[in-house]
This record gives sequence, C-alpha cells and structure tokens, in this order.
Amino acid sequence: MRFIPAFAKAILSLIVITLICSNAIAQKKTVFSGNPILPGWNADPEAKIFEGQYWIYPTYSAPYEQQVHMDAWSSPDLVHWTKHPDIIDTSRIKWAKKAMWAPAVTEMGGKYYFFFAANDIHNDTTEVGGIGIGVADNPAGPFKDYLGKPLLNLIINGAQPIDMFIFKNGEGQYYMIYGGWQHCNIAKLNSNFTSLAPLPDGPVFKSITPEGYVEGSVMFKRKNKYYFMWSEGSWTGPDYRVAYAMGNTPTGPFKRIGVILQQDPKVATGAGHHSVLNIPGTDNWYIVYHRRPLNETDGNHRVVCIDHMYFTKDGFIKPVKMTNKGVAAVPL
Repeated sequence: MRFIPAFAKAILSLIVITLICSNAIAQKKTVFSGNPILPGWNADPEAKIFEGQYWIYPTYSAPYEQQVHMDAWSSPDLVHWTKHPDIIDTSRIKWAKKAMWAPAVTEMGGKYYFFFAANDIHNDTTEVGGIGIGVADNPAGPFKDYLGKPLLNLIINGAQPIDMFIFKNGEGQYYMIYGGWQHCNIAKLNSNFTSLAPLPDGPVFKSITPEGYVEGSVMFKRKNKYYFMWSEGSWTGPDYRVAYAMGNTPTGPFKRIGVILQQDPKVATGAGHHSVLNIPGTDNWYIVYHRRPLNETDGNHRVVCIDHMYFTKDGFIKPVKMTNKGVAAVPL
C-alpha cells in the first residue's frame, strides 16, 4: 500500500520537472524577424532609433504617379513592427506632385525633420522639385511642409537632387550627403535647416563622388573612421548592390573599397539602397535594405529586409550574407 503513493509521488515530481524544463526552454527560444520585415512593396528604408524605439521610413514602392505618400514603422525589438500610415503626402507638400521617395529623418531640438525627394526633376530651370523637408513633433508625424518649397532644387556638379542622407558629427554639425545620376555632393545644413552653409574650405557643395557611385548615400562613424556607402547598378535590375569607402573626415577623400551587399541567386536580387543601425553602447551593427524576391520582375516590387553587418579586426566591412531568417529580437 505504501508503494503506490510513493510511485505516484515520483511520477508527479517528474511531470513537474518536465513542465518546468519545457517552460524554460520555451522562454529561451530565440525569436527572429524573418525577411522581409515589413509587409507590402517598400524600398529605400531609412532606419533610426528615436524615443526608445526602432523606426523604419521606407519609400512606398509604386509607379511615380502613385508614389505620393509614405508610411513609417516602429518596433521595440526589430521583430514586431507597427505601421504608422500616411505620415507625409502630397496634400501636405503642395509643390510635390509625384515620386516622393528615399526619406532621411533626423531629430534636432525636440523636432523631427523628414527629408525627401520629390517630382524626379531632370531640368532645374523648367521643373519644380528636388529635396524638401517635413517637420513634426514626434517620429510618427504627421509631417507638415517645413519650408513651403524645396530646400534644394538645383542640379549641382551633375548630381540630381535626390537620395539625401543626414549625418550629424560629434560637434553637432549636420551634413547633407546626396545625389543621383552617378554624382554625389556633401553640404552643411545651417543651424535651423532652412538653407545650406559653406563648408570649412569655402564652397557650399563639394563633390565626394567615388568610383562606381550611382545613388543612395549613407554615412556613419565607427572607431574614428568615416564610412561612406552607396548603391551601384540599376535599381530595376538584379545587379543593384552596395559598396563602400572609408575616410578620415566626412568630406573625404573617399576611395572605393568594394561591394558588401549584392544579389544571391538562392535568396533575392536587386539588393541595395540601404541604411545602417548600431545598437547603442555596443558594436552590434545591422544593415536595413531593400531587395527583390526571386520570382518578381516588376521594378517596383521591392521589400525591406534586415541582416547583420560585421567588421574585420582592421575595420573593413565583411560581405553581408542575405538571409530569409532575418535577425533575433533586440529590445532597446
């Protein structure tokens, strides 16, 4: 009679232990973002960290006549994303008629500034368009027209006024790096973002175009080196890719080092027009970019993805491995 209760007690203990272990294993299970990380057709992602959240600001990837608004997405951990629809559109930017794309977003003085290109101008004497700015009180907008006109509507040094990136140096100075048509300029923003100011060596615009540059400027600083990145190839083709250079100042000179992101016939094609995320206080880096699924041929069918970006011990960027798994959750 004593054997049965003891045996039952042992079985019960085993069940409890198994449940505890199973729960612990479940809690330790790594959650990944998957790729793409956003639903729908999106491109040219600008990735930032604002107010304790990750943010992605992509182009709405559609024909230019339909590309008249943009959404934002926020996440606490790189895995779970919330959509903030229509944060800016042509109803609030009266001079923009089509082709609003490739945003760059920055914070200054408690305000959020949303830089964008509009109208795809090819002649700066007969067409209205170029780089504009929206402003809002929070990163989800809505953004209203800050200047009532383009900040830059001129073609300087052969650079179409598109694809800007806003870089803030350690002294609090903001730079705008921009340009299409295989030309890239850098300029300083004035203290309230209402105009561009001369660079330290005199001119307002300085060409920093490296070999192979097409569009999609990005800049960041790591261990006292300035990394300048850009996209090469045709944005509608499979050979779209990301290359980079390194320099000692934001204004260069920059000499092309090589390609770090390109198509993988097993994963996707047309990988490019990216941004970079660094987890604060760490040396963990991510590349957020768009690519085209293998079964898609429409130039506007692009999706936003994220993968790890690693460096060699000498500071060079290792080739990025595109994945379908994405990255693990990293709460801020």
